[in-house]
Amino acid sequence: MDLTPLMDIVRAAARFDPSGQLPFHAAGEPVGWVAPRLAERLEAMTEVFLVGDFGVALHPDLATPEARTLALARAVETLAAEGWIPGVRHELYAIRRRFHAPTLFTIERAAARPFGLTTFAVHVNGLVHRPEGGTDMWIARRSPTKPIDPGLLDNLVGGGVAAGHTAAQTLVKECFEEAGILEPLARKARPAGWVGLRREVPEGVQSEVIFVHDLALPPEFTPWNTDGEVTEFQRVPLQTLPHTLAHEAASFTLDAALVILDCLVRHGVIGPDDRGYQCLVAGLRPKPLG
Repeated sequence: MDLTPLMDIVRAAARFDPSGQLPFHAAGEPVGWVAPRLAERLEAMTEVFLVGDFGVALHPDLATPEARTLALARAVETLAAEGWIPGVRHELYAIRRRFHAPTLFTIERAAARPFGLTTFAVHVNGLVHRPEGGTDMWIARRSPTKPIDPGLLDNLVGGGVAAGHTAAQTLVKECFEEAGILEPLARKARPAGWVGLRREVPEGVQSEVIFVHDLALPPEFTPWNTDGEVTEFQRVPLQTLPHTLAHEAASFTLDAALVILDCLVRHGVIGPDDRGYQCLVAGLRPKPLG
């Protein structure tokens, strides 16, 4: 198989030009990217932000995570009321350079993209090994009311790691909410690495690390959604997915397309004899986002 069309997915996940953004710093650490237009608005918030040739920085007087969090909460509330930050969800993300690094501050989830902040998520490939041979994957369709990527096809389970939660806790929570998978079965999911995105989106910059998991599901299992965020599920053979992604990638969220590609590589559906294999795998193994 010629993997060239699938490289478009990998390239799209890294479509980011830093020259069009201003770096955002907190406590002397580079943590994100801000569009020039938003930076102009932040200049007036002198107690929270400094804006200059260096980019945008949180005020140095905000010397603790608690002080940064409080100041940002007030700023985000104002910016959301003015339309700069759409889709407020009243859920907090912990912002840090790496997953196990100290938290620099917490911030409303909807503000992550406008500030280009790196966030973390957990996705699960729901796999069914057929008794007669072969493997299927459960695919979910997002609700048309979702604020991001409404109506697109997605992994069976996926969700952001909220402040104060571990990846394992997030996995268990999202498995039940999105697919009706109870905790004893959810905990059988196996970590399988990570994929990353850093790309420009209408809200700002999506910078995300996705921790990938595989979960073997019983053949008789049928997922059911409990939180209204999924409208349907499809069970499809792994062997058909390279062709589907090559011709219908726009039907999937970019996040899910990356996670599925990674799964296809790891399970040998895509292999070294496929043209472009080395480039595809290199694109799925990006340098750490930070």
